[in-house]
Amino acid sequence: MPLRVRLAAAALILAVAALATTGAVAKYELTKNGTVITYDRRSLMIDGRREIFFSGSIHYTRSPPDQWPDLIAKAKEGGLNVVETYVFWNIHEPEKGVYNFEGRYDIIKFFKLIQDNDMYAMVRIGPFVQAEWNHGGLPYWLREVPDIVFRTNNEPFKMHMEKFVNLVVKKLKDANLFASQGGPIILSQIENEYQHLEVAFKEEGSKYIKWAAQMAIKTDTGVPWIMCKQTKAPGEVIPTCNGRNCGDTWPGPLNKTKPLLWTENWTAQYRVFGDPPSQRSAEDIAFAVVRFFSVGGTMTNYYMYHGGTNFGRTGASFVMPRYYDEAPLDEFGLYKEPKWGHLRDLHQALRLCKKALLWGTATTQPLVENVEARVFEMPEQKVCVAFLSNHHTKDDTTVTFRGQKYFVPRHSISILPDCKTVVFSTQHVNAQHNQRTFHFADQTVQNNVWEMFSEEQIPKYKQANIRTPRPLEHYNLSKDKSDYVWYTTSFRLEADDLPFRRDIKPVLEVASHGHATVAFVNDVFVGCGHGTKMNKAFLLQKPMDLKKGVNHIAILATTLGMQDSGAYLEKRQAGVNLVQIQGLNAGTLDLTGNGWGHIVGLVGEEKQIYTDKGMGSVGWKPAVFDRPLTWYKRRFDMPSGDDPVVIDMSPMGKGFLFVNGEGLGRYWISYKHALGPAVAAPLPRAALLPEIEGQRAGAVRG
Repeated sequence: MPLRVRLAAAALILAVAALATTGAVAKYELTKNGTVITYDRRSLMIDGRREIFFSGSIHYTRSPPDQWPDLIAKAKEGGLNVVETYVFWNIHEPEKGVYNFEGRYDIIKFFKLIQDNDMYAMVRIGPFVQAEWNHGGLPYWLREVPDIVFRTNNEPFKMHMEKFVNLVVKKLKDANLFASQGGPIILSQIENEYQHLEVAFKEEGSKYIKWAAQMAIKTDTGVPWIMCKQTKAPGEVIPTCNGRNCGDTWPGPLNKTKPLLWTENWTAQYRVFGDPPSQRSAEDIAFAVVRFFSVGGTMTNYYMYHGGTNFGRTGASFVMPRYYDEAPLDEFGLYKEPKWGHLRDLHQALRLCKKALLWGTATTQPLVENVEARVFEMPEQKVCVAFLSNHHTKDDTTVTFRGQKYFVPRHSISILPDCKTVVFSTQHVNAQHNQRTFHFADQTVQNNVWEMFSEEQIPKYKQANIRTPRPLEHYNLSKDKSDYVWYTTSFRLEADDLPFRRDIKPVLEVASHGHATVAFVNDVFVGCGHGTKMNKAFLLQKPMDLKKGVNHIAILATTLGMQDSGAYLEKRQAGVNLVQIQGLNAGTLDLTGNGWGHIVGLVGEEKQIYTDKGMGSVGWKPAVFDRPLTWYKRRFDMPSGDDPVVIDMSPMGKGFLFVNGEGLGRYWISYKHALGPAVAAPLPRAALLPEIEGQRAGAVRG
């Protein structure tokens, strides 16, 4: 199985003393014992001292707890002084009033590790987070609250939201984790990217966002609250920017007493099934960061600094388990070079400029067309910093600044911490490049014996435990406990209903709200279809053989997560909504109102055959590969060494992976994308790996 080889460059972190401040500032203070967090237009301040902040998003839910210390240490090594994470409501309260803050969800442990590394933290409570996370972090049970409308001036939603926010704040307070108590948390976020929804909900949206701000402030955390992508953040809440180029696209808070903070600087792009790999160069990220600081910004947060994995069913609709693999630390927590090293060098260079950035007088000097110098100066202290910016995308240039000539490459910014010497150019990369490599571990190649359990019986209408006149909506049936729902119906045909010509076949037409379907007629597979991230609804049309007498249709509908954004999220639908047969002698036969049976989940899910206990509840046979609706399993020993262990899924088609009883996530290798054809395997199947020695997994070779 593939083992990851780590290639790392040495890091240099330069510490610079902070400065005292004077003047009127916003002030937060919970106790007299902790750190006082304040701000003015120039920056957040720690105990009255202005500071610059380099932050990185690392989500505790997307990495195993034993990996957290290494991730946080590498973030600090890369020059960060802040770690950011969302709080995910639906994993902390999966059922109403049932809470889980253990294991991978132990947010208290995560923040304490940040504190142990002498770093600050930012907690984005939301509790709506989007984050390409299932349902945007909102628990499914909220959809079943009577009269609820998400994220607007709706009393049922506000009641549950406030209860959860208060719960999280209390847990953090009880652990003394806010800076005002001596903890690492210097910023808290309420709501998330609400501005476009405020337009959709109009006056009710404006009322809601004001309420959310007041509710958050009332929790008395002793640190500032922020709202991202919310230009008109109410009261003392700080609005922040999300995007790729906040130094050029965002004018900053309308209230000129609030600092310029960048909460999401996208280091790549998350991927959905069907996407080719996403790239954003180290040079482009560095350019955007320096640009932001050169126009007055003093905090950037890399989203993501480490993406990790969408374990189990936590990914939003069509989102792959691999999350921001092109971040400075890849999915497995390894250095992604030159991105990690180039940003580390950038942080070191900007820290050399800190005094001028935080206290100097800013001026702008045009040099030539599309080239300028942004200068921060304190003449009385002979402090001067210059940023030479070339906004040409194709042309390098040489300019004269203060009597000296400087070569400034295209789309780059050069940093001069003394207004004389270039110490860093965003376009000049000194960090070494690396390449991730894999090799198969001996332990996983040996005894490569697979067994299978096939869900052979295609259900019929009379076997269904839920029967209704028309097909029911998928999410209402599954309660988001399974991706799978069977839809079944039966109907009778006479001989003269069938086409007289044998070369003409009737066509099954299935309209679905999403996300994928597999259709069987009289126990015979006839075809499959699916939507996309952008267009989840789709129409399946496949020819089939019918017979005189009773015919049976079974449609296995599958989802790939719930949608994570947009207005009226509680009304989003999935599953079969219309079924017709075209090409009969009598014309179109509409079966939508024919009477439908429904079965939620698969037999293997019900019996939990991916666990030690459930594994013995079914009969396993020697594996025959490329079989639909089949679970596969094998045992192997843990590979030796300390490198990350990954699963090679390339021989598989579409399904779900378990290791030691834990769901690692969905896979869909057979989804074709723009880089070429993928493995052909049209039917869903499930891959299973049971208990192994140790806690690491090996390769799945189908």
